[in-house]
Amino acid sequence: MKNIRVGLDIGSTTLKAIAIDDSAKPLFTYYERHNADVLGRMEHCFGQLRQKLGEEVQYSICLTGSVAMGVAERQGLDFVQEVVAAAEYVKHCHPEVATMIDIGGEDAKIVLFEQGRAKDLRMNGNCAGGTGAFIDQMAVLLGVEVTELDALAREATQTYPIASRCGVFSKTDIQNLIARNASRHDIAASIFRAVTVQTISTLAHGCELRSPMMFIGGPLTFIPSLRKAFVDYLHLNESDIILPDEGALIPAWGAALKASPNPSQGGGLSSAMTESPLLGRGR
Repeated sequence: MKNIRVGLDIGSTTLKAIAIDDSAKPLFTYYERHNADVLGRMEHCFGQLRQKLGEEVQYSICLTGSVAMGVAERQGLDFVQEVVAAAEYVKHCHPEVATMIDIGGEDAKIVLFEQGRAKDLRMNGNCAGGTGAFIDQMAVLLGVEVTELDALAREATQTYPIASRCGVFSKTDIQNLIARNASRHDIAASIFRAVTVQTISTLAHGCELRSPMMFIGGPLTFIPSLRKAFVDYLHLNESDIILPDEGALIPAWGAALKASPNPSQGGGLSSAMTESPLLGRGR
């Protein structure tokens, strides 16, 4: 029976999954906001996985992400810390990477690599400033979707300083800009600039950010204007940047690589789906 390895990344706002074959080629991907209904999203994800790849397959699974440890313990599944998972992906798929910048839902990370191995980690997990949640909050303040915020920023002609370290101060800064009739295009670009400044100034002090530089995480994958803000601030060229396929799924991909190739020796998804009241529901 064919064995497929599955990585599941449960973060603060989204649930991501990827299934790979023996060559690490993706066979199935999944990315959805879970809106605090983690178990419901898991059930939906596994249902989609079975529908695409079938029942006559053995699945090995490994979990990662800020919400995943408790889920893994309750379901008897393997777990790996998300930076370890991302480093596993870099080692297998992009060993040339020197710096990885990861903007998540409620944290931001910079990881420094040497010959494919992580040697230093800088993480901001104490404040939503400089994260996807901050971008969401600012989009709400402007009354637009995040995709519209990205489109607005593309037409900007200048940026203004915004205090991204604190949501209260950021809201005040943006309200002041609105009151001064500043261009919505410029305000949008200023929001992405603020995320960039917050990430780099908080996490990169005392270290050299070398290229090639990999951008991962939902915000950097799906928001081109945010990537441009990092490129401009760090004075990068296109050749300095690696934007991987499925960039929002990199920790999940690394977790799949860490999953045991033998389901009997690690988190076996097939048995979990059969025996778990959660994963077996609907079978």
